[in-house]
Amino acid sequence: MPHPDASPSRRGLRRVAFAGGLAVAATVAFAGCSQAVAFDAAPSASDPDCAAVVVRLPDTVAGLEKRDTDAQGTGAWGQPASVLLRCGVEPLGPTTDRCVSVDGVDWVIDESDAPNYLFTTYGRTPTVEVLIDNDAVSGTTAISDLSAAVGAIPAEGGCVGLDDTSG
Repeated sequence: MPHPDASPSRRGLRRVAFAGGLAVAATVAFAGCSQAVAFDAAPSASDPDCAAVVVRLPDTVAGLEKRDTDAQGTGAWGQPASVLLRCGVEPLGPTTDRCVSVDGVDWVIDESDAPNYLFTTYGRTPTVEVLIDNDAVSGTTAISDLSAAVGAIPAEGGCVGLDDTSG
């Protein structure tokens, strides 16, 4: 099975930074200062495959309207933003976290900050992560709505179970 890159502390820092973006997006939306959702671009956001994903992003995800963002390789939906996407994050390594395949795209699910779930593609470079406020929308529906766009990045591998790794 795949794994969110590096140690739990590094993964936690990435989650905190991304979740912080969700909080900032919500604050900006409530303040009415700007319609653009603030993001920090991922390290490989300028990869041409991220551009291929962004141009394919749907106008609605889980019934939420698409929002403008201020960083390359990103997408956001909802008012306040309840679905946040960043393309170009560091690829994942082995993990015991749950992995699901949705419309041909494998996603590792980090549920450690429920009800905010972090879905990260596995076996695709550049890697895409999607943070979903599961109190606002169904994570399964959101990932299903995004998988066609993310599928623009060619698969290099996929999730495997423990039974698949023996002998």
